[in-house]
Amino acid sequence: MADWSAQFAAESQRILELLFSYMPKIAAERNLNNLLMLMANMGRSIVQADRCSLWLVDEEKKELWTKVAHGVDELRIPLTAGFVGYSVSTREPLLIADAYKDPRFDRRSDEKTNYHTTSVMTVPLFDSEGKVMGVFQAINKVTEEKVFSEDDLNHLALTAVYSAKTVESARLTSELEATQREIIHILGEASEYRSQETGDHIQRVSEISYQLAKWMGLPEEDADRIRLATPMHDLGKIGIPDAVLNKPGRLTDIEFGVMKSHSIIGEEMLNASKRKLLRFAAVIAGSHHERWDGKGYPRGLKGEDIPLAARICAVADVLDALSSPRCYKEPWPEDRVREEFVKQRGLQFQPELVDVLLEHWDEIYAPYRIR
Repeated sequence: MADWSAQFAAESQRILELLFSYMPKIAAERNLNNLLMLMANMGRSIVQADRCSLWLVDEEKKELWTKVAHGVDELRIPLTAGFVGYSVSTREPLLIADAYKDPRFDRRSDEKTNYHTTSVMTVPLFDSEGKVMGVFQAINKVTEEKVFSEDDLNHLALTAVYSAKTVESARLTSELEATQREIIHILGEASEYRSQETGDHIQRVSEISYQLAKWMGLPEEDADRIRLATPMHDLGKIGIPDAVLNKPGRLTDIEFGVMKSHSIIGEEMLNASKRKLLRFAAVIAGSHHERWDGKGYPRGLKGEDIPLAARICAVADVLDALSSPRCYKEPWPEDRVREEFVKQRGLQFQPELVDVLLEHWDEIYAPYRIR
């Protein structure tokens, strides 16, 4: 009895230590795929399985999918297939000693991965409305017992409860971020529509800005944030009269003053938001017409006083504007566009940004050659 108590205490301590080691990592992770991998690793360690995977329900395709079956890429199976499909349809956990002796076993995963499944556990994951959203599955116990126990099943069930809440929260966050990105693009396209341009302009500026940011050595997260925010750079055009915005000829000094106000209009509109991404977009909207030599607008900022994201957007915006047709001009020839950037190096644009642009010119300019 004393030995059993000591064993139980040691096992409980092991599980607690694992939970405490994984929970901070899980709480800090925002990427859904990385999150699923962390939870699969946690489940595998807790129940001492060779493999552990978290299958999620794809309602649209009527499938179960996982990217966290250790050692393999994404797997997809029919919603009712195998042990995980059984747990989805019955809402019940399973504890299987020998998979190949059970008629519910779906051998396709083994055949695809050249693996041999023996002992299996499955536990359904429930969302906040009580609907099955996925299944936690552990395969092949790696200890001397070789098969999972009822205690293992209970431990996996507790892990599944925590995992379900975490996945649901991450999915909601991803959906909100996706919605925010879509709204940004819609508003960006609305500003371009008013100036009789297409949404292709903001998409091109967005992608060129992203590439320039990466080539300038920015981390992927920062480069992606610039890609998401740059579509809003000309949002303030919404507040410019059509007579000025779409005038085919040269603007008068007064009209140009009105046109320049779009930077401040867009900045103020975006700064009113509590969302970090939109406030970041406000910085770009308010500064992408500044010049490296300090002769830009609206504030006459100079050099590195201009936010880097705005410096990057300025290069991308001018490149696309010169290379595309506008209501007041035809697209410039490629040689003339390139010469303009060489000419404006250190004047309108940061020298290092021009150098990066010229270094990758063929890659950047290729889409304009096939029009």
